[in-house]
Amino acid sequence: MVPLTDAQRIGLGLVGFGIFFILFGVLLYFDSVLLAFGNILFLCGLVFIIGFRRTFTFFFQRPKLKGSSFFLGGVVIVLMRWPLLGMLLEAYGFVTLSRSVFFPVAFGYLGTLGSIPLLSKVGAGEG
Repeated sequence: MVPLTDAQRIGLGLVGFGIFFILFGVLLYFDSVLLAFGNILFLCGLVFIIGFRRTFTFFFQRPKLKGSSFFLGGVVIVLMRWPLLGMLLEAYGFVTLSRSVFFPVAFGYLGTLGSIPLLSKVGAGEG
């Protein structure tokens, strides 16, 4: 297990509460206050976990500027109380940002699921 500093633990808590408020805001028909609060908590938690400099360099790398602008623009739109449009922009920005990092890892992991005995039987159609 990776040891965490106190700031990283605080960041994990902030990210967790941010995700909770975002999900709760979506469940309550895109409540703009909950979504805005969740966005702020999520971004603050990200800064606490990886640091301000790494967060800044993550969002403002040359190949990621399109995704960053959509994601951060969506946060601003949510803060201006247009929650549906803001969340759509954020979702597109998140997909664009994580296309080069998250999806190859996730699909590589899904490829290894065939080696699990029970799942390989389900995938082959045996029952």
